[in-house]
Amino acid sequence: MIGSTGWAAPTALREDGTARRTRVPVKLLTAFEPVERDPVAIVTATNPERVPDLVPIRHGRMITSPFAFLRGSAAVMAADLARGADTGLHGHICGDAHAANFGLYASPERRQVMDVNDFDETAVGPWDWDLKRLVTSLVSAGREAGLPDGECRTAARDCARGYRTAIRELADMPLLDAYYLTTDHSTLEHYGIGDLVDTFDRVRRKARKNTSRRVAEKFTARLDHDAWRFTPDPPILVPLDSTDAFPVIEGLESYAGTLEEEIRTLFGRYAVVDVAHRIVGLGSVGYRSYVVLLHGNGDEALVLQVKQARASALAPYLPPAPEQHPGERVVRGQRWMQTVSDVLLGWTTIDSRPYLVRQFRDMKGSIDPTTLRAGQLDDYARVVGVVLARAHAQSIDPRILDGYCAPAPEDGEEFDEAFASFAVAYADQTEADHAALAAAVTSGALPAVTGV
Repeated sequence: MIGSTGWAAPTALREDGTARRTRVPVKLLTAFEPVERDPVAIVTATNPERVPDLVPIRHGRMITSPFAFLRGSAAVMAADLARGADTGLHGHICGDAHAANFGLYASPERRQVMDVNDFDETAVGPWDWDLKRLVTSLVSAGREAGLPDGECRTAARDCARGYRTAIRELADMPLLDAYYLTTDHSTLEHYGIGDLVDTFDRVRRKARKNTSRRVAEKFTARLDHDAWRFTPDPPILVPLDSTDAFPVIEGLESYAGTLEEEIRTLFGRYAVVDVAHRIVGLGSVGYRSYVVLLHGNGDEALVLQVKQARASALAPYLPPAPEQHPGERVVRGQRWMQTVSDVLLGWTTIDSRPYLVRQFRDMKGSIDPTTLRAGQLDDYARVVGVVLARAHAQSIDPRILDGYCAPAPEDGEEFDEAFASFAVAYADQTEADHAALAAAVTSGALPAVTGV
């Protein structure tokens, strides 16, 4: 766990985990009983912080399906999870570990790795909150894909099994080997992804082409040899005039100060060409998000995303944390959990608002879980379970987690089934919450713009 100091015998650490399971049985940890609360009020509580004209787009995207609602409502689920039992094992968690927040991206050595790839809600909190959100999202995604509930439950169960199995392997590995372990394609094949191989290969090939150069080709027009500009595509992509662009460009100076010295020197060799506002994601819709086009040598383009950061949606439901720049919180959480991270990852402040800065679409690619067939969803569930386990093991000792997950062989099956049962129960709750939001839109109580 974070903050533990001093060497302890592996057997003692596993015994610690086993004792925690005795105090908090897995069936208690995964128990879920619905209570009366207003999901619409929780969803809309953050709207005053967003650009007002973009809020209806957020609502419109969230009402498209229960899975879409789940993706945009981390705060709703956190409010429910906070009422549950706690093993006391806290570490860096994603905070929004649904099945669409995993994907491929480039390492500094230009290898493709697969990892958790969204950290807007990252925080120090209970490990099981991430796993509960992940297994629930698999059931919701499977239902949207039209799969029978039995297949959806199987995917959730195998996700928990993949998580538990990976924790066991990490707990037994030499410590440095476990730390260096990267979740690339060869690592994941070890866990059996036969039905998903073709889909993975297709996504990998596409992701390799997903570079700043490709973004520049797609979203910009060249006025002359050295003049590129973003092509307007409102409301998704809106170029800024010089007055609005200036604070963003100015903010890059303080951002550079958050980079490693050698990367800061490299960054200083680029020239800013253009800035635009671009709507991204689902839960982030309405928060300010810019893309910055920079010019290097010849036809070289570098595109950065400058995305507004804010307090984690989980923060009201977790123990108080030391005050920290929200962009720095995201960067620190990402570096803790990812195998490797973007060398241009940093943070800044623009017009008194905190921002996260990173490369935009650097060989990024992902699998849409709502498009997967039964056998494929099952394989994908194991993959993301394994990836999440490795991410958690960086800040929570896997030997303690292993002691909790499966102190004896028969306990592993109970663990898997308990998380699968939670997933089905909470997917049902998500459908009810989605219906409540949709009803608020239908009645006119909430504005919504669909199809954007």
